[in-house]
Amino acid sequence: MREYRERHPDRAEPAVRWLPFQLNPDMPPEGMPRQDYIARKWGPGRGNEIYSRVAGVGNSVGIPFAFEKIRVQPNTLDAHRLMYYAERAGDQDALAEELFRGYFLEGANLTDKAALADLAARAGMDRAEVAAYLESGEDRDVILKADLEARESGIHGVPFFIFNRKVAVSGAQEAEALLGAMEQALESRDS
Repeated sequence: MREYRERHPDRAEPAVRWLPFQLNPDMPPEGMPRQDYIARKWGPGRGNEIYSRVAGVGNSVGIPFAFEKIRVQPNTLDAHRLMYYAERAGDQDALAEELFRGYFLEGANLTDKAALADLAARAGMDRAEVAAYLESGEDRDVILKADLEARESGIHGVPFFIFNRKVAVSGAQEAEALLGAMEQALESRDS
């Protein structure tokens, strides 16, 4: 975004929207032990190998991943509901940062509604209102439908970026690749 602003100071800042996509849509509501999940996904004993590569990249950009703190592989339906709620309040980016920080740096259990409410409060949202929303089950069907639509449109993993509904980029990419996709989307909009 910084590079985009530098290259295009005369253009409006792009809007960022976080859309629902569950990596594990069949995860039990309470999640599962992280070690069991890792063993099923990558095979027994491979967690450290996978984590060390990701941690190395994280460290290179100032993100001190703490995978050893993660005890629960979550069902993220409520976290996605909360992001949807935050979008209406204009707090989606702040909440996304707190969810990522809570999970990847602190090992927060994202299936725990109280933990989600705490993270939302750290993002500047009203904790009591968030807790009531999470208990209500409101927007559950909206999130499940959006998640299914993403899958049906060919999205199979995260991160996944869509620029101006025209250009898609899958996977973790260098800033230059994302900037190129943003500029391609601008060109298609302007033509």
